[in-house]
Amino acid sequence: MMAKAQTKAKQAAGDGDMRKISIGKVVVNIGVGKSGEAVERARKVLEQITSQKPAARKAKKSIRDFGTHEGEPIGLVVTTRGQERCKDLINRLLIAREKKMNASSFDDRGSISFGLKEHIEIPGVRYDPEIGIWGMNVSVLLERPGYRVTRRLRKSASVGKSHVVSKDEAIAYFKREFEVVVE
Repeated sequence: MMAKAQTKAKQAAGDGDMRKISIGKVVVNIGVGKSGEAVERARKVLEQITSQKPAARKAKKSIRDFGTHEGEPIGLVVTTRGQERCKDLINRLLIAREKKMNASSFDDRGSISFGLKEHIEIPGVRYDPEIGIWGMNVSVLLERPGYRVTRRLRKSASVGKSHVVSKDEAIAYFKREFEVVVE
């Protein structure tokens, strides 16, 4: 009986299992802007950083001034899932940023986005003159248990406002888990 009362008090305080924040996915993107050898060099960089095979993103339309044609691969993206893999990847990427982030990198729905100007700043990555130096965009999605209802095929539903990860909660999570300084 006593345990039930403690559990109800804990849930009323907002510390229940359904309130735990976790990493849903980490997306690393390199926009090359042209096809050919440059895409292959960027592919090597993403494989080196994430240990995964990147997916190509194709141009939606032809732009003569940029030298791109519709359907040509002009960017690469890697999506990483799983708590441990994501935490390791985020730690390495944040070290390249010196564990500093702007408050504007956090949005109101639990997403964090930041950029890296040079991939060689990431620990464990060495400069290769054949590959060059690449910048990249990183997006992290934070979620709580129960977010699956938005992605499932049958009877999908939206997540209530009180269950969505807020900006303040996302900042607190990053400060606690990754020791980030938010400016």
